[in-house]
Amino acid sequence: MVKYSDAMLDHVFAALADRTRRGVLESLSGRSLAVSELAAPHEMSLPGFMKHLRVLEDVGLIARSKEGRVVSCELSAAPMKTAAAWMSRYEKFWTEKLDSLARYLYQQEELQTWNKSGSRTNPRSPSVAVTRSRRRKSGGRGPTRKR
Repeated sequence: MVKYSDAMLDHVFAALADRTRRGVLESLSGRSLAVSELAAPHEMSLPGFMKHLRVLEDVGLIARSKEGRVVSCELSAAPMKTAAAWMSRYEKFWTEKLDSLARYLYQQEELQTWNKSGSRTNPRSPSVAVTRSRRRKSGGRGPTRKR
């Protein structure tokens, strides 16, 4: 079983909760990019973008390297594997619950089709037309109590 600390998972999920940081991780999948290339699609200042990179680096989701004046980033998937292992426990739980619900709904559907096929022996007319009964005129005044 994978060992993980709650604090580390909290930081990983907090880092993944932001759309900009998830976009950075998607951009880095399978390749290393310079910070300027990573920042280009995001409409924010470079110092603001660097804060996002710092969060990802502190959690261990990216690694930065510098060659001359160019700082490049590379994806490090180990923390995501830990988070995925934690979530897999709940995936099993929800899969079992959804399978149980599917079985229940299938049984209900089978019962309804069985009841519909059995109700054809109903003596009522198969016609869908509605016959209205004649309106009755109100009669005279009814008997009253003596006081």
